[in-house]
Amino acid sequence: MANTVITAEIRERAGKGAARAVRRAGMVPGVIYGAKQEAVLFQIDPRPLWKLLHKPGFYSHVLTVEVGKEKYDVLPRDVQFDKVTDAILHIDLLRFAKGQTINVEVPVRFVNEEKSPGLKKGGVLNVVRHDVEVICAPNAIPEELVFDLSGVEVGDSIHISAITLPKGVELAITDRDFTVATVAAPSALKSEENSASGEDEEEATEE
Repeated sequence: MANTVITAEIRERAGKGAARAVRRAGMVPGVIYGAKQEAVLFQIDPRPLWKLLHKPGFYSHVLTVEVGKEKYDVLPRDVQFDKVTDAILHIDLLRFAKGQTINVEVPVRFVNEEKSPGLKKGGVLNVVRHDVEVICAPNAIPEELVFDLSGVEVGDSIHISAITLPKGVELAITDRDFTVATVAAPSALKSEENSASGEDEEEATEE
């Protein structure tokens, strides 16, 4: 998949005062860093940033930023927002070198809910991890990690071992088979179980 391309302008000065001046002009200050190269200061129109921010997987998609005559392949690493207005205050972009691997959060998705007996009975899918941290080359970042719910019953847990990772992608957590989601019993079923348990206790008391 081709990288999303955004255009920015060189920002000559660093510092809080210079950044405030950029914001007053209606632009967002930012920096490109990494790969043991000198940082590149830039300013960018916030409108294309907002469009990208509203798309899923913003922090796991490689962007190509054109700054003047140069192009940089980068990953978004941090976006700062105004606490009152939610305006974008600053953006940090990570430049990477050839052969470099990075840690990145990849969103998870669940399919075949209609084939889960537990969900058909009214069970509730409880997502424990909406994202999973992986290690891979920037150009090998998966769009998402897909988990199949076929055959999943009430009380079952879906672990990370339930999927096969793409080639070149490794888990950041390797010391345990952690839970990604569970299928919890529906409230009605819990109430019935509690009632039945209470009746059993009363019978035991009477005996």
